[in-house]
Amino acid sequence: MGADLGQQLPARFVWVRSSEGKAQLAGLAAEKNRPKILEAPLTVIIGNDLDFPNQFPKLLPYNAETAQKAFAQPGLAEVTAMRNGSLQGAYLIIAARALGLDCGPMSGFDNAGVDQAFFAGTRIQSNFICCLGYGRPDSLFPRNPRLTFEEAGHFA
Repeated sequence: MGADLGQQLPARFVWVRSSEGKAQLAGLAAEKNRPKILEAPLTVIIGNDLDFPNQFPKLLPYNAETAQKAFAQPGLAEVTAMRNGSLQGAYLIIAARALGLDCGPMSGFDNAGVDQAFFAGTRIQSNFICCLGYGRPDSLFPRNPRLTFEEAGHFA
């Protein structure tokens, strides 16, 4: 793109900790995810703000107009919000784990329902949710197998 677009920060977070909020979110989750949401001390909804370029005057005061013009290209804001919002959510998980918290990221929920319930009137779209807290040893899942380096990638 040529222009220095700097930090974009499209992720938006809803920290669900009230009984009412948990019940509402659990009601929009897949059956197997409902108890996890209800039992976790905190569940965060990670959403992507498709209007994130509107924040450029604050975040990129030296280059806001150029950056906003660049993101006026069809589809660019959407794909950038998904990619960078996902990264911000991953950073949240890394930080929480570094603090000793257990994390339960999940995608098994009704995105449209969550968007209506928690992001109504905005252009924020839910990406994933993550339960945070200290899991009971009997409820934590063992790590699943991983692909080897050779199975997942190669040098070019």
